[in-house]
Amino acid sequence: MKILVCISHVPDTTSKINFTNDNTAFDPNGVQFVINPNDEFGLTRAMWFKEKQNATVDVVNVGGPETESTLRKALAIGADAAFRINTTPTDGYAVAKELSKVAKDGNYDLIIAGRESIDYNGGMVPGMMAAELGASFVNNCISLEIDGTNATAVREIDGGKETLSSTLPLVIGGQKGLVEESDLKIPNMRGIMMARKKPLTVLEPAQQQTCTSSVKFEKPTPKGAIKMVDADNIDELIDLLHNEAKVI
Repeated sequence: MKILVCISHVPDTTSKINFTNDNTAFDPNGVQFVINPNDEFGLTRAMWFKEKQNATVDVVNVGGPETESTLRKALAIGADAAFRINTTPTDGYAVAKELSKVAKDGNYDLIIAGRESIDYNGGMVPGMMAAELGASFVNNCISLEIDGTNATAVREIDGGKETLSSTLPLVIGGQKGLVEESDLKIPNMRGIMMARKKPLTVLEPAQQQTCTSSVKFEKPTPKGAIKMVDADNIDELIDLLHNEAKVI
């Protein structure tokens, strides 16, 4: 089984986010980047298939040279090869088209992506890839088993879970629950050394047409100061919730 894991290069959630050029561009200065957490769950599940079912696992990313450290981390975790599509990921549709071309050219059986990246939260790429590839699609996937060419997946739905069956090829949008957080792999020294020798191929983009572009960014309104209310003063608490917080 050939597996392709799509990796997004995203800011660490503890990073302070700033914008430049009159809030029209993201400022990467001082920001630590990591593997998108939803993708990391997918990569760990792919590594399980590699260990238990002898699958091959490749990773792919759309981005500039600055994203190669993230791909090297995926190689250190255990992926066999990496591809970097050499263009800036400015539009979900274009990203999906670029990733789909790699998936199609590589004839992959299973494509794992995170349900969304934690920077732009678009959540559109996995579904668009499935449509482009003519493959089945399971979003919000929290469990996946493969038996030959048959797949059984569980996805999270409002108020419960849904179990689905499909044949390969399959695209999933994975998330927390696909593997246990305690099973997430941290590269060890041997993996880091081996990653340096694994192939990381740079592909030129097909220059897919973009459909959207970011016009301006705006930060959330800063939170106000915390007000402490005496535990016995219920009247004041209700008054604040009603007149200030306006939540009741």
